[in-house]
Amino acid sequence: MTAIRPLRLLVERAGEIAELAGRQAEKAEAARTPDLDVVTALVAAGAARHFVPASFGGSGGTFAELKQAAVVLGASCPATAWCTVVAGLMTRTAAHLPPAGQQRLWADGPDTLIAGGVTPRGSAVPVAGGRLLSGAWPLVSSSERADWILLFALAGNDSAAAGEGATAGGAAAGPLVCLVPRAEVRIERTWDDVGMQATGSHTVVVEEVFVPEELTFPVAVLADLDAPQPGPDGRAVPLQAVNTFLFCLPMLGAARGALRHWQELTSAKLQARPAGYDPVVAHLADVLARSSAEIDAADLLLDRIAQLIDTAPAVTRAQVARNQRDCAFAAELLVGAVDRLMRASGAAGHSTGSVLQRLWRDIHTAGSHATLQFGPAAAGYARTELTGGRTPRA
Repeated sequence: MTAIRPLRLLVERAGEIAELAGRQAEKAEAARTPDLDVVTALVAAGAARHFVPASFGGSGGTFAELKQAAVVLGASCPATAWCTVVAGLMTRTAAHLPPAGQQRLWADGPDTLIAGGVTPRGSAVPVAGGRLLSGAWPLVSSSERADWILLFALAGNDSAAAGEGATAGGAAAGPLVCLVPRAEVRIERTWDDVGMQATGSHTVVVEEVFVPEELTFPVAVLADLDAPQPGPDGRAVPLQAVNTFLFCLPMLGAARGALRHWQELTSAKLQARPAGYDPVVAHLADVLARSSAEIDAADLLLDRIAQLIDTAPAVTRAQVARNQRDCAFAAELLVGAVDRLMRASGAAGHSTGSVLQRLWRDIHTAGSHATLQFGPAAAGYARTELTGGRTPRA
């Protein structure tokens, strides 16, 4: 029997993990944290190692494969899909650590689950050999289940680094990425959103934790669109080219799941309708056709992005802007499609025990993410197309 390639394992097992996540969804929502059995199954299937460098035992996984798995997961539990793609994003980010930091992170193997807070907060004050990190980072998904936490921090008082406290070559300017073990942070259970409850996106609190220099690097490494650093696959794909894409995948899964559950509810109703022309049937046909077309359109847009970021040697500034436009537009399509399904679902779809209402809540919470708003994405796309990315003169 031919063994499943490690990079395909997550795709092959996505269906069974989705069934488990669906069964555990109510419990995970009540606990406001990812279900432990689901997380264990994801790690065993290779979710944590998907983007780990091959030199540390990574799977060499692609974005297209992660999309395939995340959509299957999201159809049953968008929160599980969200935690899966965020783990991939944080792993890809951690692959920019200095070699010594990567060695420390993956010393015990590639199945290390990383959570992260990517809004620069707190302070990383220079001290001898590294940084002293303090602050609070809200909205850190999977924070209670992670092995390590990756945090974007303000650089602190670099001027205080003069003399013995200065790092070799001078303290880094600008925000820093800092990686700390989960055991060295405190989790405040603040996550209480109406949707995506099972992501456990609580607040991570750090109180003067020493972070050695090899576990830090400048955020500018991730933000450079003109000369991006190569990722673990050796290709120069900047963070901005992939983050919005990944955030859309649980939404696509949620929409697929919502369509399936709506069809099950509606089929039962139609069987009781009389033969002949029926305006109710005509309306439901319109709902089905429009919503399924919008979901398919969003899927095609995301497929194009996956193809680009999996194959291009480098992703240009213009392609980043187009990706962000397409993701924001796809998010609008998906939310609109599920809203239409929900409106046409009747009392059964709105029941608190209905899977459809959970998917509806989850897709709205995911779609509210700041990076998926069409206005800013449209403005960035237009600026790039019309001015080459330059800020127009006042």
